[in-house]
Amino acid sequence: AYTPYQPEISQGRLEALVNYQTMVCDLTAMAITNASMLDEATAAAEAMALALRVTKSPSRAIFVADDVFAQTTDVVRTRAEPMGVSVATGPASGAADADAFAVLLQYPGADGEIRDYRALAEALHAKGGHLVVAADLLALTLLVPPGEWGADVVVGSAQRFGVPMGYGGPHAGYLATRDALKRS
Repeated sequence: AYTPYQPEISQGRLEALVNYQTMVCDLTAMAITNASMLDEATAAAEAMALALRVTKSPSRAIFVADDVFAQTTDVVRTRAEPMGVSVATGPASGAADADAFAVLLQYPGADGEIRDYRALAEALHAKGGHLVVAADLLALTLLVPPGEWGADVVVGSAQRFGVPMGYGGPHAGYLATRDALKRS
């Protein structure tokens, strides 16, 4: 008799979504976020497509740092191929010199290292490129948020805030961005 279509349940779902989005925006220091994606890897592929849509760069290449999680790099490569985008990889320190419309970094890196990417963000923006950062939300409770050091798009997984791996997956991925990119 009391179906899930009742307004109280709908209101609760909406409140949960706005709380999730507020948390992601606060932790990433970005202006806007989605209500979740499949996982971190697909969010990174969507961020690549977003950067390609808004870029003014003639380049059709994305640079992926070699300390980005392997599954994320694989999904980006798979999504890039039909889009005619080439994927270059190498150390994050060489990203500023790459001829690419976007750079994808992992923060912290797959090896756990925390790097200061402020100079890289400035150099990339000076060339008209976009910076995509795959960030661990729980680590962002202690680290400087990517939005404060120049990221254009921040992606990742929200799994560490709740759903245990044993309950299936993938888990809620997020994509957050600067206000200037919200319409794209």
